[in-house]
This record gives sequence, C-alpha cells and structure tokens, in this order.
Amino acid sequence: MTDVRLLAEQVLAGSRSAMAQAITLVESRRPDHRVAARELLAALAPAAGKSWRVGISGVPGVGKSTFIESLGTMLTEAGHRVGVLAVDPSSVRTGGSVLGDKTRMARLAANDSAYIRPSPTAGTLGGVARATAQAITVLEAAGYDIVLVETVGVGQSEITVAGMVDTFVLLALARSGDQLQGIKKGVLEIADLIAVNKADGDHLREAKAAARDLSSALRLVHGGSTSWVPPAITCSALTGGDVDTVWQQVTAHRESMGVVGLGAKRSRQQWAFTQALVREELLERLRRSPGVAAISEGIEAAVLRGELPAMTAADQIIAAFDARDRKE
Repeated sequence: MTDVRLLAEQVLAGSRSAMAQAITLVESRRPDHRVAARELLAALAPAAGKSWRVGISGVPGVGKSTFIESLGTMLTEAGHRVGVLAVDPSSVRTGGSVLGDKTRMARLAANDSAYIRPSPTAGTLGGVARATAQAITVLEAAGYDIVLVETVGVGQSEITVAGMVDTFVLLALARSGDQLQGIKKGVLEIADLIAVNKADGDHLREAKAAARDLSSALRLVHGGSTSWVPPAITCSALTGGDVDTVWQQVTAHRESMGVVGLGAKRSRQQWAFTQALVREELLERLRRSPGVAAISEGIEAAVLRGELPAMTAADQIIAAFDARDRKE
C-alpha cells in the first residue's frame, strides 16, 4: 500500500528515488494504483506548472539523443534542473523505449541536476502520453524548471507531444537531397522552431541551404500569423555549435507568448488532455467488461472470416457493454 502523503513529501523534497516511485505509480494501469496516482497528483499539483516544457522530435538518426545531451548539459551548467521524458510509439508494440538505453546520454544521466526517464510501455500511445504528461507534473513538483520531452518523428506521436509542451522543436537533416523530404505540412504547422542538425564539417553549407528552404516553407505555412513565425536555424549537437542559439530561439518563443498566451495554451491543452483521459478510461472499462469479454472472441472470428461488417461488430460490442455494465 503506497503512503501517498509521504511519497508526495519526498517528491517535493527532490528525492530521486521518490520521483522514480511516483512516476512508476502514475504509469501503472492497476485500478488501485490509479486511485493512489490521482491522490498523489492532486497533492503535487500546487507545486507544478512552473517549468518550461519543450518537445523535441525528429526522424531516427537525426541526432536527438546527442542534441538533448548537449542542450541539457548546457542548461544544467547555467543553473537549471532538467528533466527528460519520452513518448515512444515503438514501446507500445515492442516494449522497448527510445530512452531505454541511458548510455546514449551517459554524461547527462550522471548529472545530479538532470533526471532521465524512459518511455512507459503503457499499451497504447494514449496510455504512454497520459503517463508522460503526468510525469511532467512529478518532475515540476520536484523542482525541475525545464522538461524536455523526446519523441520519434513518426505518426501521431509528434502531435501528441506538441499537445503537452510549450515549445515544440523539430530537428531535421540536410542529407537527403531534398531538404523538405519527409517533413509533412502538418509537422510544419505544429513546429515552433526547426533546427537543422549536424551542421558541421562538409555538411555545413548543405545544412544552411536546408535551413533557408525550411524558412521559406515555414513562412508560407505561418504567413498569416501576427505573432510568432517559426524560424529554421542550424546547429551541431556533436560539436555543440549553435545549440545555445537554439535555446535562445526557444526563449524568444516563450517571450512572444507572454504570461497570458502561455496560460491560454496550457488551458486548451488541459481540456484536450481531459477529453483524452475520458477516452482512455472508457476504452479501459470496455476492455475489462464481462459483457464484452463474453462475446468478443466470437465477434473477432466472424469479422476475420468476413461474415460480419466492422460497423455491425462495433455495434454489438457496445450493446454488450451497455447491457451488462451500465447496470453496475
């Protein structure tokens, strides 16, 4: 049985072991753990919300780990406390994690002013996102004033992370020949800043050309904006070159939002998160439903044989849930 009050006190005191225990608790899907997690988050909430939350995305091989280690080290040397979390869609399928091997950021992992947490294996991307968003609360309550959330630049995960951070940074490469290849318009719409990484050595000129192309694309996408037009700049995480410039742009984005703009953005995010929690809870109840369990195997077999249309199958599952579970 978790002593929630004691755990909250230890998190607020900055205990790393308590933070690990608290994050494990909020990641858990066990009903009794969910109850304890709600109590814990309620106790921590007054101390949370004071960090700057930065999402960092990019395709595999773009150098996210090197960039995060370089940026995180720079920030801790400047007196910040940095938390690093992950939203990894592959963990849903494989049980692996984008941050599972901390040796990729060994220097930052050994830093007393930094805390790195691998992606939870929560069964669904929604579950991973819920756990990560609540882990942000734990880190903030423990006194971490900058939280970096890493995601692999694939599918829905970028939009998911953009919905829980204040500034969304996209890392890009300039080695594909077509500088815009693989960067979809939707990603350009949610990015607050694009940094073309590995801008060093023989690739410096190519990286600068890519940044110019991306700047033009961003102006087209955000041309109607009266406040912030996302810039595209270059950096080298390997050498540390212009990583400070990336952070200067993050700071500029923060200043452009102001207190009112940030408050409004976080309020919208909280409402979207509320709706996501409702969807996740309904799916969990559906999964645990005795009524659904009694018919699901037969319905699945009928759908696989092509005997039952998907819409009819869905109606039957929902009807089974309504019939046996709303009475309870």
